[in-house]
Amino acid sequence: MRYDTVILDLDGTITESAPGIMRSAAYALEKMGRPVPGEDVLRRFVGPPLVDSFIRYCGLTEAEAMEAIEIYRERHTVLGWKEARVYTGIAPMLIALKRAGAYIALASSKPLPLCKETLAYFGLLPLFDKLSAPPYSATKADKEQLILDALPARFERACMIGDRRFDMDGARRAGVTAIGAGYGYGSEEELLDSGAQVYCPDVASLADHLLEGIPRMPGFFLSLEGSDGCGKSTQAALLRQFLEDAGYPVTYSREPGGCPISERIRDIILDVRSEGMSDECEALLYAASRAQHVHEVILPALCRGDVMLCDRFVDSSIAYQGVGRGLGDWVWEINRRAAENNMPNLTLFFDLNPDEAIRRRLNAAAADRLESEGDRFMRVVYDAFIGICEKHPDRIIRVDASGNIEQIRDRVRQIVVNRLTAVAKAV
Repeated sequence: MRYDTVILDLDGTITESAPGIMRSAAYALEKMGRPVPGEDVLRRFVGPPLVDSFIRYCGLTEAEAMEAIEIYRERHTVLGWKEARVYTGIAPMLIALKRAGAYIALASSKPLPLCKETLAYFGLLPLFDKLSAPPYSATKADKEQLILDALPARFERACMIGDRRFDMDGARRAGVTAIGAGYGYGSEEELLDSGAQVYCPDVASLADHLLEGIPRMPGFFLSLEGSDGCGKSTQAALLRQFLEDAGYPVTYSREPGGCPISERIRDIILDVRSEGMSDECEALLYAASRAQHVHEVILPALCRGDVMLCDRFVDSSIAYQGVGRGLGDWVWEINRRAAENNMPNLTLFFDLNPDEAIRRRLNAAAADRLESEGDRFMRVVYDAFIGICEKHPDRIIRVDASGNIEQIRDRVRQIVVNRLTAVAKAV
């Protein structure tokens, strides 16, 4: 392993945080009746201590700058920090480092409570051994001291990764390798002139440098299941956005469908004009669609190390065709071949009382061929899903799908974050 200790800045290194910082700085200046500089100037607020930026770029006195910071925090602590997103590729890079046994720490001039809250929000906090950042009450933050505080008691090779000169200066003075994150808010010239020993223009090159000789995070296969009307597809879209914002490369797809050939098969299966279709034909078409989808979408995504997020998979065939249509174990056999023995690492079953699911379906748009099946069929399918959950408790987690969208969203996020970060411990 090239480094046994990896220290990172937050803004511009882990998170693309400019929107929230810039809007909050503008908010403070507007409330103080001071001119708001252009976007090019506001962008310079990312990275350095706020007091320095308000003085240097806005002509405020130190006392005025401290007032501006208080007003800035009115907005940023409530809204601004949530306007950030993690750079794509950071999360799997950190997981790979943790799996390899690296010590991972944060050294940021952002207040410690906000650092902790941001990392927790994106599910990254469990990957960090230490957070080094000033309290809200601090007016200055010395990057050298923050880096020194972040270091473990014993280490052999340490690096500091950051996107501004403060990070490089601090790393040099602290005696650790300075790595410039060129994808952040500092220029290549700024980083190299301030002492960057390694320059990485993007996250991919940073990962290549840090993970030399280290296995990458394996792909993670996540499927979502549930009866029609359970709200699964809504939650799938929300989860996809969250994972992308949290820095994971995500491939999203659905079944039946997900690629051109499979989508054509989907049209046949769900078309209300296919009412004369035999149960066996239906099951075989689902399996055929799945076989192409696995070959063309799922396996390539897993080979790339993506989070493969799939709206329905084999469990749906077992529930709908194996139990609902009464076709039995034969359905599993044809789908085992179609899936090439690839089953999800995690399946979320959105558990909603069948009566409530039926009520929702009645209020929905025009139903497809399967959604047009009677209430009895849907209750049989629900019971089948419960049986599948009980049979595979290590893979399938039941999610309470009652309540509002936000409540369900939060339940889902917590489950998924816990399982993804647990991968870091599965050495």
